[in-house]
Order: sequence, then C-alpha cells, then structure tokens
Amino acid sequence: MKQVKMRFLTLAFITLFYSSTYLFARLGMEYEQTILNEQAEPIAGGVFSPDWQSLSDYECPDWFRDAKFGIWAHWGPQCQPERGDWYARHMYFENEWAAKEHRKLYGHPSVFGFKDVINTWKADKWDPQAMMKLYKKAGAKYFFAMANHHDNFDNYDSKYQPWNSVNMGPKQDIVGLWAKAARDNGLRFGISVHAAHAWSWLEAAQGADKAGPQAGVPYDGNLTAADGQGKWWQGYDPQDLYAQKHKPSSGSDNPGSIHSQWDWSSAAGSSIPDKEYIEKFYNRTIDLINKYQPDELYFDDTVLPLYPVSDIGLKIAAHYYNSSIKWHNGENQAVLTGKILNDEQKEALVWDIEKGVTNKIEDKPWQTCTCIGAWHYDRGIFDRHHYKKPAAVVLMLIDIVSKNGNLLLNIPVRGDGSLDSDSIAFLEQFGQWMAVNGQAIYGTRPWKIFGEGPAQQAAAELSAQGFNEGKGKPFTQDDIRFVTKGKDLYAFVMAVPTRTVKIRALALSSQLISTPIVSVAVVGSNVPVTYQQTHDALEIVPSDKYPSSYAICYKITFE
Repeated sequence: MKQVKMRFLTLAFITLFYSSTYLFARLGMEYEQTILNEQAEPIAGGVFSPDWQSLSDYECPDWFRDAKFGIWAHWGPQCQPERGDWYARHMYFENEWAAKEHRKLYGHPSVFGFKDVINTWKADKWDPQAMMKLYKKAGAKYFFAMANHHDNFDNYDSKYQPWNSVNMGPKQDIVGLWAKAARDNGLRFGISVHAAHAWSWLEAAQGADKAGPQAGVPYDGNLTAADGQGKWWQGYDPQDLYAQKHKPSSGSDNPGSIHSQWDWSSAAGSSIPDKEYIEKFYNRTIDLINKYQPDELYFDDTVLPLYPVSDIGLKIAAHYYNSSIKWHNGENQAVLTGKILNDEQKEALVWDIEKGVTNKIEDKPWQTCTCIGAWHYDRGIFDRHHYKKPAAVVLMLIDIVSKNGNLLLNIPVRGDGSLDSDSIAFLEQFGQWMAVNGQAIYGTRPWKIFGEGPAQQAAAELSAQGFNEGKGKPFTQDDIRFVTKGKDLYAFVMAVPTRTVKIRALALSSQLISTPIVSVAVVGSNVPVTYQQTHDALEIVPSDKYPSSYAICYKITFE
C-alpha cells in the first residue's frame, strides 16, 4: 500500500494528478489517502480508467432514461425488530427510542447486541417472485435490492464478509434470489451499497450505559472470535461485523455527530478507516459486481465510497463500467449513482437526490430516492397508517420526470420478508394510475420547460443530499408539468380539474410553440375534449368524468 500525505492548501478543493488518481486536501487538516492494492480483485480493463477525466466520457443508457420508475426493497436484518431506520446504531445509545425498545425486545446490548439480532432474522415469509409480480404490476421498470447497510452485514453470498445472509440469519442468498426474480419478470436489477460508513456508524457499539443499573458495562462492540466459545456465533469474529478495532471518532457518544462527519473530506473529528477496512470494502464490492452484474449500482455516500481518503471509489466505477461493456457486447449499460456531486462528477456518475427534487430540467438524467414510510421497516408507521398516499407519490413522479429524472421508491418490507396490507394497497392503487397514464411517463423526455404554476415559484431549496421533499407549496390544478415523446406533448394537470384548465405555455402568443394545436385528448379516455387556444392560454373545459383520481394528463398534438 502506498500512503500519500496531503494538506489543504486553499478553502476550495484542488486536485492533483498523482499515481493515476486525483488527490484532495483541506486547509488546516492533514490526512492520508489510501491507494489501493487490487491484487485480490483486479479492475477490469477497458476504455475507462479510475480518474474523473476518463469517467467523464460516461453516457447514461437509454434503458434508465426510459424506465422512469423503480422499486426498492431496503431490507436487511435491521428490519427484524420492526423499529425503523438506523436501528443497529441507535440501539446502542441508551436514551434513544430504539435503545429502549431493544431492551424490551431482547435485553441489554452487552448480552444481546446487533450481532444477535441478525440471528433472529429468518425471512420465513419472503417470496421474491410473488413480490416482483406486484412491483411489476405497480409499474416498476427496475428493482433494487440492498446488498448491505451501514450495519456491515452482507445480504448475499459474500466471499469477503463472513457475516452474510448465506452463513447466518435467513441462510439464503438474498441478493441472488432478488436478482433472479427481477430478471424473470423482465425488470432491470439494481443493488444499493451502504457499508462504507460502518467504521464510524457502529462506533456506538464500543460504548456503555452512562447511568442506571448497568452503567459502565461494555456493549458487545469490542468482542472478538475468542469470546464466542459455546455461543451461537462460535467461529465468527464480531470484529468482521462491527469493525471497531480503532479509536472512536470525536463525539462518537453523540447520536447526531456522524452527520457532520459523513463527508470524509471534511470529517471533523472522524476516525479515518485503515488499510484493512478499505481493502475489504473494495474486495466485497468488486465481488458483488462480478457475481450479480447489476444494471444499476447505488452508493449511499458523498460522491463515492470513502472518497477522497481512498481511491477505491474511482476504481470501482472504472471496473463497473468496463465490466458492463463486456457483459453487453460493447455497450455500457451501467448506471452508477452518487450524492452531492459537482459538475465534473455529474459527467461521470448519475446524481441521486435523497428525499428531494431539483427545481429545473437537469442536463443529465438523475434520480430521486425516497420511501413511503421509513427506510427500514417501522411497525409504528404502519399501525398509524402513515405511509405516503399514492396520489402524493404520483405527483412526485410526474414532477421528477418532467425535469429529466427517475424515481426510486422504497416499499417497506417486514422482517419476515412479507409486505403489510397498507403497502400492498399502495402498490395496487399506484399501479392503477400507472396502467392508465404510463404512456406519458415511460420513454418520455423533458420539454422546453418542465412546467408552470405557483408550486414552482415556491419550491424549497435542496439541503445537503436532498431533503426538500414535502417542503414546497402543494400542487393545484394551476400547476402543469410537461413531457414529450416523439411529436406528442403531454401536459399533466397536477390536480383533478374542477374548473377550466388554463395552460399559458400553449397560448397563441407563446414563444414556446410554432405550429397550431390540432387535437387535445385525455390520456386513458375516449371522451372528446372541448378546448380553445386563446391569446393567453390553451383553455380546456373540464370533464364530468376522468380515468384517474389523481393527476390528469392531456395528450396534445400539433399540426
């Protein structure tokens, strides 16, 4: 391994070309960039090399641009307690709700830690083929499985991580069976990878209660293989899971401190992963890519995993793109997403916005990822019937597609692998709308403008990797969104019309159109539409009956 010392020279990032990778530094800080030894899992050769200049030749494939909508099963052992997202971290902070629930369900984490939660996860009601049929009927064109989360557990037949779903828990190749179900049903297959941050995310497992009868009793985060004699996990080293053979980051006893340390290039007080950890993550990920040949790969990281303190993200990207070219007879069909990208990085990767949406047509295809409930299954949200409504997600999808984006939607999966009744009802209702309006979603492209109306003037700004979802002004029938396919223009009215629809972008005086309108039709209906094109707007008389109870789409044909 080669270690390169660097300093920050200016307040802005600067890049230096060195040893086939770009190096980064920050003013007043010093860190080492790990230059990977890829002997165990070689990088596939080909047209792409692991640097931004080479990767900028990437072009997003048409399959992704045409698909528009995917469904995600953000499912792993943290779903087993059914107590929501980030369970494996929050269970170790004694005052967090998840920690109190853990003690009720399982006992104290000095005796029953997250490793033991894994052992209770059996997925005995999981039927991936049946679920995929539901996802397809709901309108999904691609499906995502989670390979691992920040909990560091691999949901597949992992060569490098003994703590995996084949060796323990369900004792099944979860990713492999998801992949087969998706492809059997004609869906593209994607994989999400989140484990790069396990190093700091699981540091709380090194702690202990600060108060109460078990104050000072260490949690299980520092156990080793030697401690497993006679236990269910005998022969496995908990450090392969927890990765805690290091000094914790500054503020590791604060549940929220990790958010300011997420970006490794500005990780105030974060402990930087060592060579062993970085190479293991690289090997796991290359093994994952080679085994399952995903159409899309999602990293839950700023830019790329462990970037820029290691070069592995760039190497994984080059390997994935070159491999895709070999899998697809000379065409790169791969989609690789990253978060918080600058303009150069958006040339090389597909920008993912978490729980948010941009307010302009993006030059490059992009993706929103969000969920109808919590990322990991939360029984309380279901009990309160607080999932997002199909109408709200339909409007979100339309808005995203009008701006050159795709929607990746997580549908909660229970610990046992089943879908609850509210999730099934959501899929059925959403699928009904898509069955009527899919022609105006799939295969479309943005128009000259994405839309008009009051909501776009009140759009909320993006925060960090996204998080502006639901913060804007609610949509009304005065809000219109546009997409095109061939010579047709589709105009979505973002609420069922109760009065005359006025589309100002299609007025006789508009500079956006140059030929007369010859027909207007409601998508999914044979009822004639009464309309007139005036100096100020295209005016459409509302109908007594529409084929959809959410947004209504008009297909507009020009001379």
